[in-house]
Amino acid sequence: MLRMQTLLSMTIMLLWLVVQHLSSLTLVCATKCILQNDFEPGLMAPGDFLIGGIFPLHYNQEMPDLSCTYKPGPVKCNGFDPRAFRWAITMKLAIEEINKRADLLPNHTLGYKIFDSCAYPLTGQRSAVAVLNGLSETESPMCSGAGPLLAIIGESGSAQSIVVSRILQPFRIPMISYFSSCACMSDRREFPTFFRVIPSDDYQVKAIAKLLMHFKWKWVGVVRGDHEYGRFALQGLLRELEGTGICVAYQEMIPLLYDRQKALEIIRVMSHSTARVVVVFSAEGELTPFLSDYMEQNVTGIQWIASEAWITSSVFAGSEYYPFLGGTIGFGIRKGQIPGLRNYLTTVNPEMYPSNPLVHELWAALYGCSSSSSSLNGHLPPCTGQESLREQHSAYMNTSSPRISYNVYKGVYAIAHSMHNLIHCTPGKGPFNNFTCADIDNVYPWQLQHYLQEVSFTISGETVNFDMKGDSIPSYDLINWQRGSAGNIEFINVGMFDGAQESGQELVIQEEQVLVSVCSNSCAPGFRKAVRHGQPLCCFDCVPCDSGKISNQTDSIDCMACSEDYWSNDDGTICIPKVVEFLSHDAMGLTLTVIAVMGACLTLVVFAVFLYYRNTPIVRINNSELSFFILLSLTLCFLCALVFIGEPTSWSCMLRHTAFSITFSLCISCILGKTLVVLAAFTATRPGNNIMKWLGPTQQRLIIFSCTLVQVLICTAWLVASPPFPYRNTKYQQSKIILDCSVGSDLAFWCVLGYIGLLACVCFFLAFLARKLPGNFNEAKYITFSMLIFCAVWLAFVPAYVSSPGKFTTAVEIFAILASSFGLLLCLFTPKVYIILLKPEKNTKQHLMGKDK
Repeated sequence: MLRMQTLLSMTIMLLWLVVQHLSSLTLVCATKCILQNDFEPGLMAPGDFLIGGIFPLHYNQEMPDLSCTYKPGPVKCNGFDPRAFRWAITMKLAIEEINKRADLLPNHTLGYKIFDSCAYPLTGQRSAVAVLNGLSETESPMCSGAGPLLAIIGESGSAQSIVVSRILQPFRIPMISYFSSCACMSDRREFPTFFRVIPSDDYQVKAIAKLLMHFKWKWVGVVRGDHEYGRFALQGLLRELEGTGICVAYQEMIPLLYDRQKALEIIRVMSHSTARVVVVFSAEGELTPFLSDYMEQNVTGIQWIASEAWITSSVFAGSEYYPFLGGTIGFGIRKGQIPGLRNYLTTVNPEMYPSNPLVHELWAALYGCSSSSSSLNGHLPPCTGQESLREQHSAYMNTSSPRISYNVYKGVYAIAHSMHNLIHCTPGKGPFNNFTCADIDNVYPWQLQHYLQEVSFTISGETVNFDMKGDSIPSYDLINWQRGSAGNIEFINVGMFDGAQESGQELVIQEEQVLVSVCSNSCAPGFRKAVRHGQPLCCFDCVPCDSGKISNQTDSIDCMACSEDYWSNDDGTICIPKVVEFLSHDAMGLTLTVIAVMGACLTLVVFAVFLYYRNTPIVRINNSELSFFILLSLTLCFLCALVFIGEPTSWSCMLRHTAFSITFSLCISCILGKTLVVLAAFTATRPGNNIMKWLGPTQQRLIIFSCTLVQVLICTAWLVASPPFPYRNTKYQQSKIILDCSVGSDLAFWCVLGYIGLLACVCFFLAFLARKLPGNFNEAKYITFSMLIFCAVWLAFVPAYVSSPGKFTTAVEIFAILASSFGLLLCLFTPKVYIILLKPEKNTKQHLMGKDK
């Protein structure tokens, strides 16, 4: 009786929709149609060729009053489905990708018109009729010529697809379904224009039968939905199980209009039956309330085998489902890759689509708030921007393993490749009457279907084509529901079924025993087994491999150490080359480079000032030639720091320390010469002292040359005996290779530094003795202070150099070079430049000698 009432209700609604659409177009004249009612698409865009799309953007509907006392209003759809909206957005993305490509449909574009079926056959029928009217119903060109609609992507459920396909059949418009798997639709006499990119249930029931035989489950129950999908799936499974020794204990049907009393009867049968394995052919919409009642009855101990319609449904991924559905196994649609999908989904927001009610519904479903630009959802609080994604709708952004979205993607590309082949038909070699090709300006859908039947292309490494029944290559992923780290359900791929393989080789299971009954779960790669004390060997803990060790197999007993130049990745599964670290032109290296160049430029500026004012007393008072020598050597000191930056090589390592040591020796030798001249000049004023004749320009040059020559000889001996060389240090930091310059001979390195220190100490001592000699400008005071800073910098350098790790060792040495160079430059020349540029009245011999009154 309930069945008759349901059929009667559906018949009345069907008649109402047909009458509504037939009456919506009243013929006023032979060439003009007037629209009596409209059904606007959710998304649309123009193009040279139009594709329709039908998706269950809502999962419930509110039917109008059918009392026939007045004209009924439109059907109201409720329960927005973000997952189905993602499918629709995927179609939009695919079309926009194709329109940008130069190798596919060049100089032509695809348009689209996407409608909502509300997951109900009658609303799907209305969508099919509406999509026939072209891009704009008010400007429909259907009265003459070829129709604007060439193909449709849709529908999801098999019941809806049956209705839509029959509506399209008289117009010979091909339809590609992304989620309708009913075997009944493989009948080309019933559905001559139907194609699909999901395998037929004929293959799914073969896969399930193989799975039952593999695990030797001989006594099973079957639960199905009250629709064509469930009926044909059950018939196919019974046919496949004939002669296998597997028996069906019971067959139960969940009512299309959910009845809790009937559901409780089914649950009672399941709980009392000795069959502990249940195969379920159902959609997630009707299964959700059934499972709620099932969990309320606290029935456990059943092994569920899910059909592809709900095996990957995120609705059942919550932790509350695991005690009842954990271990569920079934065959799911093969997943694929859609480049850029996640980023594209994030562009869909109310600000980008202010007038689209579907986008506002998406926002309300995802975040439970209403955007400021929306006049809809007035009962929701306004969005603040701090809302988090609702867990139950996080599937909208879950693009890690797209399945149905990938089917939509493939369907759009199948149409695009078919149109491409149609457009590039060679005249005189076409497939139609008298070897003609289709008229590009007036393409008929049946012409596109011819090319669609023969299309073959590769996408994401997968070949896509259709057999003579419109079906695609039969292939499934084997999915097992396992507990995640947060207690939720995770969908783990444990195998596959490939219907194209030879008999007996179709089913491949990676885990030989999916239904696990063990003391401890297997240890994944990256872990090793550690036996628990006092327990059997099969009881163990999984311990992560130590850093530098890996295990690349399941249930490894021990971890393997990586070779010297390799280190383990974060997962501990493979050895990867160690990071090579040296002072490169990164932030630190660039900073030091800029400072060194600035120091050299500043020194040259001082050199230019002294050169310009070379005839003034303050420049000439203490041998201007030595001042110029010091400035040039300081410039070299700044520039030699640049040799320390970059990847060490044999030449750069030898040049680093030798250039540094010789330039600094030259600089300190010049300062030493200047200090001796200062001492000699003041000592010569005493009666009978003629020391200045021994410190003339020639003697000064000889002192500088001799002191510098000693350092050159030390460096020469160093380079000959044991020169510096590039060194790969793998000991200091195990996860890195520190590439640096080894000094070669430690004795030579410290001799070089020691000699520079000796010169600085001698210079400091002499300058200290002359610091109190008379005169307004006693240069010995500035030399003393400069040598004090120089010695302090290099004394601090030694412990910092020894303790600094990696590239910081080189950075410390560069810092010491730059700091000591700046100290010498500022202490020796700042007072002189100050007087030259800002106090020229003091730049006189009388003032400098302290004789002005």
